[in-house]
Amino acid sequence: MDIIPIPTHLIDEDKEQPRYQFDDEALQELMNSIGELGLLSPIKVRKTPDGRYKIIYGNRRYKACTVLSLPTIPCIVSEATDEMEIYLEQIAENLTRQGFSPIEEAEAFNKLLTDPKFSSSVKYLSSKLGKPENYIKNKLELLKFSPAVRQLISAGTEIKKGRLTEDQVIALKDLPMEYRDSLALIMAEDEMPVTDVKRIARLFKDKEISDATKGKLLFKTGYQLLETWSTYEHNRKERAKSAMPKEEPYIAPPENSVAENGTQAPVPPAAEERSAVDLQRARARVTSETVQLAMPMLSGLAEETPESDEDEEPTSGSFVEDMLNLLLATLPPPGPLSPSDLPELEGIELQQFSRDVDTLIADLEKHLAEWRSVKDMLTVRK
Repeated sequence: MDIIPIPTHLIDEDKEQPRYQFDDEALQELMNSIGELGLLSPIKVRKTPDGRYKIIYGNRRYKACTVLSLPTIPCIVSEATDEMEIYLEQIAENLTRQGFSPIEEAEAFNKLLTDPKFSSSVKYLSSKLGKPENYIKNKLELLKFSPAVRQLISAGTEIKKGRLTEDQVIALKDLPMEYRDSLALIMAEDEMPVTDVKRIARLFKDKEISDATKGKLLFKTGYQLLETWSTYEHNRKERAKSAMPKEEPYIAPPENSVAENGTQAPVPPAAEERSAVDLQRARARVTSETVQLAMPMLSGLAEETPESDEDEEPTSGSFVEDMLNLLLATLPPPGPLSPSDLPELEGIELQQFSRDVDTLIADLEKHLAEWRSVKDMLTVRK
């Protein structure tokens, strides 16, 4: 493989080559090295019909040499003419170099798959470049994001302010577009670790959360979103516990009852009664979201409860009784709220918080009226 010096003015950059982003600091370091030691690694070119040379790889070295006004550049002259083979060689070379960004890779793969002059396949690229098919597919997923997000994506795994790693972005790739880009920008600004990005992504994938609520969440910071996820997960587990069927109470047999085989039937120890302290702790664990989940079930309770005959015995385990027990067990005890307890909100978040408080007060007043109606019905029944 011969290396020949070619006059710098006869060499042209390849404007369609996959790498186009060059770090100024790294370019300056390269210029300093070339100025002291000369160009140690030649660039590769191919001859064009007009007698000039076009770069296959080595654009950054070419830029450094032109800034230094070197009269010639050591080059390897390739005889390749197939556009596909040349482009694959450019990608393979850049994959071994630092600074080849994930977005540049993604755009190069996409070009090979969609450009009519290439019309390749993921399987073919995988075999030619020695990369797993999933590697190529994940790179292509990066193109789902807007240009504003793409320019923040850098190589490596280090979390930096104002930058995004590939792993951070991939965690958000399956979200709808209206959330995906906004969340990516929030994650970059707040330097969110990948594990936390995945948790926040799960929050926005949850179908039980309305689109309106998700839209409001986009006004939060990354750490506020993480707190929201933590609270939501806690409430979800509490709701799952509340939804579990209650065990039937054990009815102890008479003291002298006899088992079928004639022996004395064992009497299990009585269940411990729930202390006032236990009840207080259970109430304290429940948040307002749990109460809001339970209370709508009571709407229209008075209208739906059929009147019973005066001599009819009340049914054990009725809907009203179950709901009463649920509320007694889950409603947190009332406590004083001081100005220091209020969240520090401004603008839209403060307005939304105020509207939410109004909604809560209105709902509580409606449910209070329903339970007073239940009390009145019990008084009439007596």
